[in-house]
Amino acid sequence: MNGKKRSYRMVPYLFLLPYLFAFITFRFGPSIAGFFVSLTRWNIVGQAKFVGFRNFIDLFQDPNFIKSLINTLYFMLLTVPALVIGGLMIAMLVDQPLRGRTATRTFVFMPYVIMSTVVGVIWLWIFDAQYGILNYYIGLLGIRPIAWLSNVNWAMPAVAIATIWWTIGFNMILFLAGLQDIPNELKEAARIDGASSWQTFWNITLPLLRPTTIIVVMLTLINTFQVFAQVYVMTGGGPEMATLTVVQYMYVQSFQYYRLGYGSAISYIVFVFLVGLILLERGLLKKSGDLD
Repeated sequence: MNGKKRSYRMVPYLFLLPYLFAFITFRFGPSIAGFFVSLTRWNIVGQAKFVGFRNFIDLFQDPNFIKSLINTLYFMLLTVPALVIGGLMIAMLVDQPLRGRTATRTFVFMPYVIMSTVVGVIWLWIFDAQYGILNYYIGLLGIRPIAWLSNVNWAMPAVAIATIWWTIGFNMILFLAGLQDIPNELKEAARIDGASSWQTFWNITLPLLRPTTIIVVMLTLINTFQVFAQVYVMTGGGPEMATLTVVQYMYVQSFQYYRLGYGSAISYIVFVFLVGLILLERGLLKKSGDLD
């Protein structure tokens, strides 16, 4: 009897084996190997030369890496507040019992299912300095055409606009799920007590949305720090490295200059940053009592 119970307990692990094999082979194993590569100088061809933490030291003395880090933080500053606040505002709008709200939800979320490279191509056409539809319409207002993607000052805001259009629907869905978990009785009670819409939002909706807000903010920070595809398609990191991001710099070093050790070191800087954000998220959720 005990042997039969033991065999039943093994069944879930047998179902997990294919995933564990794939995870170890394609995710965990390469991650460990990548760390050892980051301790070497290796250009694919020839023998890797062990250099210890030299690559990590050189990174923070590399002006191009510092530039890419500043650009990435600037991109996050442009996108994160808009994605979080905008996602919440749209979610509150489509949560109202209005006609056409289902169609509106679908319309807002639809861009998120488009591939990032396709998004880049779409907005490359929209921002085209000579034939772009955006310059056509601002020209009707008497504004001179803007070289969106070739102007140092406008290139990163242009990429940020494309990213906000592409991903704000995802945040809307998360906030919408959080809003629908709030009991209507609490809002009705607030209205009966004479609370205004703003007071209801500030004292009931926003506090109860705290766990959702933390998750949305952290996911948005993680995703924007890893920005790559739309930058690669729209600007290639230019003009004058104005849109060069950390992940793109990692790609350039690894697959254009074939400095795999240096590129791996950059990837582990990204990894440490993302792990820090995840730990911060867990700490905030635990502090708020939403994580045991």
